[in-house]
Amino acid sequence: MEKENLELLNKIHKGLVMGMESISVITPKVGDRNFRDDLNYQYDEYGKVLDKIDAKFEENGIKPVDTNPGEKMMGWTSLQMNTIMDKSNNKIAELLIRGNTMGIVQGREILNQKPDLNKNTKSIINEFIQLQENNIEKLKTYL
Repeated sequence: MEKENLELLNKIHKGLVMGMESISVITPKVGDRNFRDDLNYQYDEYGKVLDKIDAKFEENGIKPVDTNPGEKMMGWTSLQMNTIMDKSNNKIAELLIRGNTMGIVQGREILNQKPDLNKNTKSIINEFIQLQENNIEKLKTYL
């Protein structure tokens, strides 16, 4: 059972890493100081959840499986292509809202399909979902 919990947390781990990498790519393109501050805050919050997941892996003496380099490159390329002509707050917020929505879907699917997860794993996944939902609400102000 613990193995299954870790496998599912690894999925969330990958989502957090992708989100942090996306923020790192996008933030330098943002001219609005408040928007950059909000993105830096989101990055830090992702890091806090990531630390909790890393601690669970460390307790079990293993490391999470990193995102495939090809997927990372596709994500980077997509962000570059989607912002090459339009670096407006609206466009960047839209792209990030899509990513956060994918995170919510992923987290909800895990919780709905695996109701027997341990309490700690459920708590981390719920925290991840809540973070995504909060991000979307904040990002809506930039549309």
